[in-house]
Amino acid sequence: MGKVLAICLSEQKGTEKSEVEEALLVEDFGLQGDAHAGKWHRQVSLLAFEKIDDFRKKGAQVDFGAFGENLVIEGFDLSKYPVGSEIHIGDCVLELSQIGKACHSHCAIFHRMGDCIMPREGIFSIVKKGGKIRVGDPVEIFPGKKDRPFTAAVITLSDRASQGVYEDQSGPVITEFLKNQGMIVEEQLLLPDGRPELEKEIKRLADQRQISLILTTGGTGFSERDCTPEATKAVCEREVPGIPEALRAYSLSITKKAMFSRQTAGIRKKSLVINLPGSPKACKENLDYLFPDLFHGLGILRGTDTD
Repeated sequence: MGKVLAICLSEQKGTEKSEVEEALLVEDFGLQGDAHAGKWHRQVSLLAFEKIDDFRKKGAQVDFGAFGENLVIEGFDLSKYPVGSEIHIGDCVLELSQIGKACHSHCAIFHRMGDCIMPREGIFSIVKKGGKIRVGDPVEIFPGKKDRPFTAAVITLSDRASQGVYEDQSGPVITEFLKNQGMIVEEQLLLPDGRPELEKEIKRLADQRQISLILTTGGTGFSERDCTPEATKAVCEREVPGIPEALRAYSLSITKKAMFSRQTAGIRKKSLVINLPGSPKACKENLDYLFPDLFHGLGILRGTDTD
């Protein structure tokens, strides 16, 4: 059993948070009065007191809220819990949605100390059940349930669609298909062709959000800007050659142009990444071929199925 040591709010983004004795958690929104609350996956940020205390022992003079955390929790190594874990604070319930975050512009603490713990030790959550919380409230954490639906993210790669020249059609087709399969689609992204942004997003989705299945569409052809397979291979730890081989073989029974597809698949941590073609029709054909058999592979990867 842990407890809440501090509740911190800030009315504007980019400013240090100030301590309050109590606050209201609003369902699917965050802490009332905090600038980072909203309809997204990082509604409430949490940091372990033990990590702050260790940082202070290195000579850092930091108050609660200085790292941008909403809640300081004593008694748990928060970053070790998997995404999907439930955090109970009194009668309120948070669901862990992300571990750590990218540090795009180093904060004042980093410039002063040469380090900041929030990017690697902080966690983020959404509010599943709201209510009033107070400093001193008891905290319990329950690891995510094994029967929780698999999560997914869809990434469309297209220079013209990302510039608004035309509407992305493949991404919505994939998203609708996955939802009909009972999966939770956490994010749908639209990126320009090329490697840097795609590599960054795959790493974020796999490492911080622990997404089960990451599907890309586009960027698998012969064009100079078609670099989706190269980006996927660069960030994956293990290749899964059987999936693209099977998809190409199946697609060849429909069109000879499938021989020009360079799609690949791989694993990063507990996430499976699969490249799909760029056209909505081809995406639907690939998905019809993959499912429902793909659920067994995801179960093996996530530890919910056995061999």
